Amino acid sequence: MIMASSFFISYPLFASLLSLSFGFERKVGTNAASRLQNYHAVPISSLFPSTICSPSTKVNNKRKSLKLVDKYGPCSPLYQDKTIKRPTKVEILQLDQARVKSIQSLLSNKSIETEAINVPVDLGRHHWNTSNYIVTVGLGTPKRDLTLEIDTAIDITWTQCMPCSNCYKQREPLFDPSESTSYSNISCSSRLCSQKLTGKRQSCYSPTSPCMYTRSYGDGSQTTGYLSRETITLRQYDNQVLEDFLFGCGVNNGGVFGLSAGLLGLSRGKLSFVEQSAQKYNRTFSYCLPTSSSSSGFLTFGKDVDKAASADVKYIPLTTVSEYFYGVKLDDIILDGIPLGISPVNLFSSPGTVIDSGTVITRLPETAYRDLRFEFRRYMEFQGYTLISPISIRDTCYDLNFITKVHLPIISFLFADGTMVELDPNGIFYVFRLYRQGCLAFAGFPDYTGHTILGNTIQRTMEVVYDIDGGRIGFRSYACE
Repeated sequence: MIMASSFFISYPLFASLLSLSFGFERKVGTNAASRLQNYHAVPISSLFPSTICSPSTKVNNKRKSLKLVDKYGPCSPLYQDKTIKRPTKVEILQLDQARVKSIQSLLSNKSIETEAINVPVDLGRHHWNTSNYIVTVGLGTPKRDLTLEIDTAIDITWTQCMPCSNCYKQREPLFDPSESTSYSNISCSSRLCSQKLTGKRQSCYSPTSPCMYTRSYGDGSQTTGYLSRETITLRQYDNQVLEDFLFGCGVNNGGVFGLSAGLLGLSRGKLSFVEQSAQKYNRTFSYCLPTSSSSSGFLTFGKDVDKAASADVKYIPLTTVSEYFYGVKLDDIILDGIPLGISPVNLFSSPGTVIDSGTVITRLPETAYRDLRFEFRRYMEFQGYTLISPISIRDTCYDLNFITKVHLPIISFLFADGTMVELDPNGIFYVFRLYRQGCLAFAGFPDYTGHTILGNTIQRTMEVVYDIDGGRIGFRSYACE
């Protein structure tokens, strides 16, 4: 806790003293200290990723799980390929806007084509997905290891396949179905090959014609190929296998995905890995997203989720907002121990709140965001931090030069059942390393026009437990680093 000094320093004098300090922690006067009771003192160095992989020391190695890492970071198997350019933070935020508009369109049952999504063409073509977190799984017999991005908003798991008419560059060789003894096509005339599942109207040239699938994403990227069956192996689960797994064998894929081989769909959709493995893993999974690209988290399924310290998991009811997305009932936000007191007609309830692994910045209704922004700015002003010009969609940003620690208020979510979940400090501040600047990791949208989206930045270091059959979502703080 920041202790009040024995003498009073006026704010103008305090600010001038700050300009003379170099490498020292900021201090506050007694007028501000009386209010600053709930805060995090975060070393600036911890907010920036390292070039060296430092696996989390908090992960329970006795629990079976897949290693989950940032696809661009030093812990990633894709990291050594220098031909791929990591998008800048500003570019990631541009892509994030496209993803959010896509999700809001799906949730409101509007056609995505009717939405104006302004993403630079080259950027959208090369990096449609901003989740950035990858795992390695095996596909086929004999097993071929493939690096896939995880996504809780995507239903179908897909990878690029040979022969490919239009494939982007990936690290591993393309999956070749002809080399697998467990591969089989789904016929166009089968009940599985329906428009609802495949997303594509098609004519069957013969009863044995292969079933085609297609998926289009918010910035115009897409994957098209054959809906097929194959054996999928979780290699870090003692090579546990799931046979006859329905997946997309993509032969026309628009976009470069940071050298990853495709996507692992973890949504509530019928084709998702969660639904297809329900008998084996009871529709239960969890993940912990690491603080930075130089650390690692985990992805766990089934009974192995319960091997965590279950007493430390805070559960809230899971709500239905659509057939694909995971919903929760957010009620209020607490900053520095004080509830914001969101509108009596709760803005978060209409039309609802979703939790998503791929959205970066949390989106709030404008009224709620303004309240949070006002209190956050006031808190930071008390400590003498300099508000700077907006960066991309971020409008509450601060200069971090010449300081070793930044004091951030404790922010917690209050859910409708009374459960309160505290956010990690790394989850409330989005840092731009090049300029040593940090921004509040939230953004607003017009009230009542879309769903609140809880993005992956605020989920960092928390184990998020999805117990679908139990009708609940859980949070365990500080489960990884």
